[in-house]
Amino acid sequence: MRRRSATGSRGSATPLTVTGSPAGRAGAHTYGRAVGEILVGTASWTDRTLLASGWYPPEIKSAADRLAYYADQFPLVEVDSTYYTPPNERNSELWVARTPASFRFHVKAFSLLTQHPTKPASLYKDLRPETDKKNIYLSDLPPDVVDEVWDRFLSAIEPLHAAGRLGAILFQFPPWFPAGERNRRYLLECKKRCEPMPICVEFRHGSWMNHLNTEPTLDFLRSYAVPYVCVDMPQGYPTSIPPVLAVTGKLAVVRFHGHSDKWTSRDIYERFGYLYSADEMRAWAPRLRELAATTQTHVLMNNCYRDYAQLNARQLATLLTDKLR
Repeated sequence: MRRRSATGSRGSATPLTVTGSPAGRAGAHTYGRAVGEILVGTASWTDRTLLASGWYPPEIKSAADRLAYYADQFPLVEVDSTYYTPPNERNSELWVARTPASFRFHVKAFSLLTQHPTKPASLYKDLRPETDKKNIYLSDLPPDVVDEVWDRFLSAIEPLHAAGRLGAILFQFPPWFPAGERNRRYLLECKKRCEPMPICVEFRHGSWMNHLNTEPTLDFLRSYAVPYVCVDMPQGYPTSIPPVLAVTGKLAVVRFHGHSDKWTSRDIYERFGYLYSADEMRAWAPRLRELAATTQTHVLMNNCYRDYAQLNARQLATLLTDKLR
């Protein structure tokens, strides 16, 4: 064990990779003096509303076929389920086997590890505390149990890393995780525990990226080469983070959450059920190309309701490649 297209087409398509290398994979488009590449994908391939939307052809029924079909459309995906339930090593092995060598997975960190409330039943059975609490936090567990949770989580995704298929582990910190020395130390602890696996970080407390702290936050991340997750999301809320694009590590990550007017809803489909317009996607394309001119860039559509994320991901990648023709 390890220690510490917007066109709505349902047919097969070349995975939408925009690469800056002249020796890029077949079907990819090169551009300018870009030193990185842009991979575009979505934050799910198994969401129940996606399955009901008709995006997958009728003959695609098994878990293996769904992932293979998805990987034929896009070169990147985010595994969101690992936030709710820790992953297992067998799934990681299957994900590697069912996708091409060029495919990349981002894995969302387990809720307990990002200081979110966690249901005791979602913990490994032998590590569950005896409690009547509906939710538990890291502080509710003894240090040796916390270490074991980390070890098992990282061991489960080791097959992805060993195969060169892990994009990054996403640490999305909660709205009660403000900028400050204590939380900066915890962020660095996460990085150290995960090494040599790469991580990226997303904030949901506005203090990290307000007018006083934007540059200090980005400088801090740069000093430790921790990739900052740039976000597009509703503004005007306590959890809102401005759409600042910045490179703070070897990888740039951009996540699109949509602009639902029901951002505070407890219904995730109301929160993220937003279909970007063609004009909105068109406005983002040059910004993403500029970002990719300095480093490899991964773009993930998190507006996961029906096939919204898939349609917008294809639309965006097509916009990126059309500029090269």
